[in-house]
Amino acid sequence: MKRKDLIEYLLQHGIVFIREGSNHSVFYNPMYKRASTVPRHNEIDTFLGKKICKDLGISPIEKR
Repeated sequence: MKRKDLIEYLLQHGIVFIREGSNHSVFYNPMYKRASTVPRHNEIDTFLGKKICKDLGISPIEKR
């Protein structure tokens, strides 16, 4: 999946962008007080996308 699509999905589910690191972007779910990182690659493996969603406490993104 595209990184842009994953980030858009996270933001639609109330996830907040915190900061940019050198290789990752950090996102935070204020409802569950959980954080996760999204790598700065154009393509993100579907398994990793689902893991990021699970870490943040939201339903996994479905492959489009």
